[in-house]
Amino acid sequence: MNKDIATPTRTKQILEKYGFSFKKSLGQNFLIDTNILQNIVDYAELTEESCVIEIGPGIGALTEQLAKRAKKVVAFEIDQRLLPILNDTLAPYDNVQIIHQDVLEADVNKVIGEQFGDTKDIMVVANLPYYVTTPILMKLLEDHIPLRGIVVMLQKEVAERMAASPSTKDYGSLSIAVQYYTEAKTVMIVPKTVFVPQPNVDSAVIRLIRRKNPPVSLLDESFFFKVVRASFAQRRKTILNNLSHNLNMFDKETILSVLQEVEILPERRGESLSIEDFAKLSNALYSSISSNNPSKKI
Repeated sequence: MNKDIATPTRTKQILEKYGFSFKKSLGQNFLIDTNILQNIVDYAELTEESCVIEIGPGIGALTEQLAKRAKKVVAFEIDQRLLPILNDTLAPYDNVQIIHQDVLEADVNKVIGEQFGDTKDIMVVANLPYYVTTPILMKLLEDHIPLRGIVVMLQKEVAERMAASPSTKDYGSLSIAVQYYTEAKTVMIVPKTVFVPQPNVDSAVIRLIRRKNPPVSLLDESFFFKVVRASFAQRRKTILNNLSHNLNMFDKETILSVLQEVEILPERRGESLSIEDFAKLSNALYSSISSNNPSKKI
């Protein structure tokens, strides 16, 4: 029986066998600690009926642990040089499918239909490349992919932003977007010493469990996110100034009047507003535009 991939010795052997060199541009950092990988898989709470999507399998260290517990694993790998390595390291597992594609360009819903059939329990579990963490997660959430949840390792600082509460330095539009779709919790801190090559910062594992229903009721989802982004455009500015400068379909007087209507002080900053405050604000702004000018495009 082969030793686990995620040991320093075995990882080194695999890399030497294939003459593999890391590409900084792809954010490649491979984990060399089996216990941490097993903990990540534990947080996904997989059963024999679970199917898993992995993004950036590397040489298959996490994929191997997932394959031992899940019904099927589909992994998206962008680096062609890793395909023969994965073919070798994952040969013992017949429930793994590697797709050579950038997940940001993939039709993930279509892949799920083709690969997972009528499986109801689908998780994303991955050690995400730092440089594309946010776009990947937002795609998975915004495309309404039928996931139970997501357990991913990413830069500690990004995990902190995703799970942040109002009135903290980490809280921003990313916190609200992630928490609108999921219940977010940082479950583990991972030191940089357990990777090769060693990254410059520590990592964290965040667990995002998909909400059955959003926590707030919105008149228009995309307009809500537009208001949120505008409110955080310049963190030091007040909500009134940010909205006046960044929502150009409104004049300052209208914004002031809507803020008064929903009882939000104009001198507050975006970071002090909860997701419920933003829902009230965006719904009131949306209503004001519709009632004042029904034909106006938002």
